[in-house]
Amino acid sequence: MYTFGIIGGGMIAAFHAMAIQAMGPQAQLGAIYARNPDRAKELGAKFGCKAYSNLDDLLADPTIDIVTIATPSGAHLEPAIAAARAKKHIICEKPLEVNPARVQEMIDVAEKEKVVLSGIFNRRFNPAVEQLKKAVESGRFGTLTLCDAQIKWYRTQAYYDSADWRGTLALDGGGALMNQGIHTVDLLLYLAGNVKRLSASMALLAHEKIEVEDTAVAILEFENGARGAIQAATSCWSSAGNPAEIQLCGSAGSVIMSDESFRLWDFQEKAEQDRFVLKNLMKSDQPAQGANDPAAINFSGHLRNFQNVISAIENKVPPFISGEESLKSVRVIDAIYRSARSGGAWIDL
Repeated sequence: MYTFGIIGGGMIAAFHAMAIQAMGPQAQLGAIYARNPDRAKELGAKFGCKAYSNLDDLLADPTIDIVTIATPSGAHLEPAIAAARAKKHIICEKPLEVNPARVQEMIDVAEKEKVVLSGIFNRRFNPAVEQLKKAVESGRFGTLTLCDAQIKWYRTQAYYDSADWRGTLALDGGGALMNQGIHTVDLLLYLAGNVKRLSASMALLAHEKIEVEDTAVAILEFENGARGAIQAATSCWSSAGNPAEIQLCGSAGSVIMSDESFRLWDFQEKAEQDRFVLKNLMKSDQPAQGANDPAAINFSGHLRNFQNVISAIENKVPPFISGEESLKSVRVIDAIYRSARSGGAWIDL
């Protein structure tokens, strides 16, 4: 059994705790660290584990094997370095950090200390993603031509006002792209491949008193020759919330994945997997995952993400969401920001 410690005292830390406790006999929650002693005690009592308000004390706990990091995005590097030096394996929320240099530093330290470092991109573990990746790898699209990501979500002004770090460049790293849209950007890269170059524009249109974008668009050229676009926003109000979508089109097929299911699955050549997809994974009337309310996301993907890290540790192989994999989306989003701040200049990756 592996014992987890959680670094962070907010909503995401509680989310991690629920996922760990749902893992069954292979894992247990040993401790939670929160900077505020009262919050630490509250979480410790809620989840039946030790509570620390000093990070060094948690990292010195010999029973802790793995830590999950759920602090604000721009405060991931320092606890990750401390955890690696304490020989704890690390699972860190998205984005791994707020710019490529800080992500690379995390990767380098974990490698030096010989501990596993994994990011959290829980949506990669969805059955719909597994089926779509299988279709891409088996060549069912023919030549990929247009590959898009759309995240037309909404966050209230109260959301940004709820914590002094929200909407800041130092601790959020960015807005609709780096915070909310990064999950879907990661899926686009995982499914369609690496981006060769891009041009972008962004704006702050529906909120105030924040330093980051709530609306962004980018034109992409992929290494495989396909073209595409990313649209990301926290400025798109909808009563039920708009689903995050991946749209892949090619010379022999088109698929639109909407959150965890499909609203289009269509190929020239039929295959055995079509029967499973059409029966089990087509779009229903389920509400969009996290589009308007970040607390509405379920933790099943996190659970599988955590289980994968345990498997990687036991088999001495890289985790599915390795540091290098986690770096890809940060690198693309950083390039989008640089392009937008340069008037849409093309940026090579």
